[in-house]
Amino acid sequence: MKHLYLLTFTCLFMILSSCTDIKKNEDASKTIMSTYYFIRHAEKDRTDSTDKNPHLTDIGKLRADHWSEIFGEVKFDVIYSTDYNRTKETAQPTADKNNLEITLYDPKGIDTKSFLKATEGKTVLVVGHSNTTPTFVNKILDQKKYDDIDDNNNGNLYIVTIIGKTISDQVLVIN
Repeated sequence: MKHLYLLTFTCLFMILSSCTDIKKNEDASKTIMSTYYFIRHAEKDRTDSTDKNPHLTDIGKLRADHWSEIFGEVKFDVIYSTDYNRTKETAQPTADKNNLEITLYDPKGIDTKSFLKATEGKTVLVVGHSNTTPTFVNKILDQKKYDDIDDNNNGNLYIVTIIGKTISDQVLVIN
């Protein structure tokens, strides 16, 4: 009889242990990863200082194409741009490679929580400006980590990854 209790206890322990492992694996598979790539628009045409919505220069167009090459192995789910010629033109080559339409956003009116919820589990490109890009990254990080981008710098790439409740970020400078 003692062996029967021991055998029953052992079987019960093994069953409960395996259920715990299954629960852990189910929880791990539910962990959602979201990845955000933030860039500033490429070089804009500055020949007319009164033009508030300039297009890209030829060098800017080359940079926009270069961004799409840099992102060549990244499969984006959505691409956001502000509603300016220079940002849309910067985003377009990457949108074309991913067969995506550009989603317009207002950097002054964006609700970060709603944005994060709408893009949860996705890979996202966001094209903004020298002041809005770092501000948007800071909002996602929930801290003031990055300053405005120098006006001559069109090569910063901010990458923010969210896995569960863990957020990591980095900045690369692409020439």
